[in-house]
Formats: sequence, structure tokens, C-alpha cells
Amino acid sequence: MKPIYSKAQLDYMRAKTKFENKASTLERKIELTRKTREITQEVMEGLVQETGFHDAYNELVLSENHLIEWSHSTIKHEKTYRDNKQPIEQMYQNLNADPEMRAQIIELAMKIR
Repeated sequence: MKPIYSKAQLDYMRAKTKFENKASTLERKIELTRKTREITQEVMEGLVQETGFHDAYNELVLSENHLIEWSHSTIKHEKTYRDNKQPIEQMYQNLNADPEMRAQIIELAMKIR
């Protein structure tokens, strides 16, 4: 049976796939450009804009934030949350200061059904 995802989860998966595709495109463009000229900051900025990498990154961050908000409100209805409210709330409070915590929350949010 195919899993059912929320809108926040679907949006995140789409944004992540788009970001990964743009990152791959950017890497190829960098390698091609490197053969003909030096990669300066200006050249890199141009490649980032040309490939759409910057927009894809921004879209990914927004979808991550939406997914995190959705997961935070969704888990409040779970018994596990009520039993562990303080540590869970502390995780959500620290997610912007700790990239590993943010990644862990995103991973857990994708497991919510």
C-alpha cells in the first residue's frame, strides 16, 4: 500500500528533488566552465543564478520551515508528545541553532503519517 503524505511532506519532497537536480546541474556547469576559465566569485554567482540553484535553495528552506511547523502542530495530538512534552519542545526551540537537530526533525517529520 502506498503511503499517504501531507501537503507539507509532498511540498518538501518536491522542493528537495528540485534542489538536488539544480545542484547536479550547477556541478556540471562548474566543471564545464572550469575547463575554459577560472571560477571566480563573480563567475560562480552567475552560474548559481543561471542554473536556478539559488531559487531552488530558497524554495527548499521555505518548504523545510513549513514541514517543521506542520510536524510541530501535528505531533501535539500524539500521546508520545504529551508524555515527553518538555524535551520535544526543547528540540523545536533549538532547531535553528543546531543544523543536526533541524535535519533530525525534518527526517522525523517525514515519518509522520
